[in-house]
Amino acid sequence: MGNVVVVGAQWGDEGKGKIVDWLCERADIVVRFQGGHNAGHTLVIDGQSYKLSLLPSGVVRPGKLAIIGNGVVLDPYALIAEIKRLQAQGVSVSAERLRIAENTPLILSLHRDLDKAREGANVRQRIGTTGRGIGPAYEDKIGRRAIRLADLADPQHLDDKIDRLLTHHNALRRGLGEAQITRDSIKKELLDIAPDVLPFMDVVWRLLEEARRAGKRILFEGAQGTMLDIDHGTYPYVTSSTTMAANAASGSGMGPSGLDYVLGITKAYTTRVGEGPFPTELFDQLGEEMGQRGREFGTVTGRKRRCGWFDAVMVRQAVRTGGITGLALTKLDILDTFDEIKLCIAYDIDGKRFDYLPASQSAQARAKPIYETIAGWRDRSEGARSWARLPAQAIKYVKRIEELVDCPVALLSTSPEREDTILVQDPFLGR
Repeated sequence: MGNVVVVGAQWGDEGKGKIVDWLCERADIVVRFQGGHNAGHTLVIDGQSYKLSLLPSGVVRPGKLAIIGNGVVLDPYALIAEIKRLQAQGVSVSAERLRIAENTPLILSLHRDLDKAREGANVRQRIGTTGRGIGPAYEDKIGRRAIRLADLADPQHLDDKIDRLLTHHNALRRGLGEAQITRDSIKKELLDIAPDVLPFMDVVWRLLEEARRAGKRILFEGAQGTMLDIDHGTYPYVTSSTTMAANAASGSGMGPSGLDYVLGITKAYTTRVGEGPFPTELFDQLGEEMGQRGREFGTVTGRKRRCGWFDAVMVRQAVRTGGITGLALTKLDILDTFDEIKLCIAYDIDGKRFDYLPASQSAQARAKPIYETIAGWRDRSEGARSWARLPAQAIKYVKRIEELVDCPVALLSTSPEREDTILVQDPFLGR
């Protein structure tokens, strides 16, 4: 038995929710290790849809322990709102089933204010944030002025922490023409929510070590995707956290030796939400067809996703930088109607061929895809649960992706339904 890390291998929205839920039956514990409530996904279980933004996917499965690790930035009000939405759908979310690391940084109203003010003022180069305060909260974590969950249990020392935080934020607000914030308003915000969130607090690193020693299977759930990573993504059009599998260790307190298999999720085509380079983006009817068939709208924001052909260069880079062991290929069925399908095998940048995406922002913007074209299958792959049910040309497409990205496909998803999944290699068993 091993522990599995699930990460996105593109720009997020790869279908991680379904794959994580599929793996949840084999896991005992599911851990979120980075991001915030800016990344959402939809689970479909017995015809019922559950929309999650912050809570680990395992929370909707009875008998599973869900954990929010210290690598997450936590909006306590968003957390309680999400718990109440799930409870209204009949899901029990108790302190016995959900634990949150005591050293998790909190997102406050001032983080949301700053996020929106900056994006509104930065008209020349918008990043495309969700405006939920994720980036500013990570800045305060790195700046050593964050309010963390454990601080809510120590209210007599909050004043000094809040003053330190406001010294920074009120200076920024003055520069942006925003009203100043008082200590009392932030303290009230924290103390009002404290009784609701403190019952979930725990020493997560110790809990995970005890679970590992007991032979429990642990599933680490990442948010966003590799190409949104703060270091290895399309900077500056990235998220504010490390989205790579390596962060499952530091973002939870589980040592790297406890991570056994990295499953990278990738669509059979490519999508992106928000601003930033996208070499294979389609601006024609084919792109519209992908978006319509794939229902490509963000779970959290409702924003329309940009669509394009599969970028093998980008996914190969994600495999190598992220230490991905196997891929879960999702939404293969969306390509059922296409006569021809293209695969990006390299980039042309100013007449020079590149087999990787350079770090330079301007070079990324100038990257043009070099395509390989294969015949489509014009047949039904939707709902297939075995290789025998797949059209021969669809199998050829999957095998070509494996060759181009130099990584095997471990799971193949052919519809949003959990059961419509072909298992090639069990990540928990490594075979």
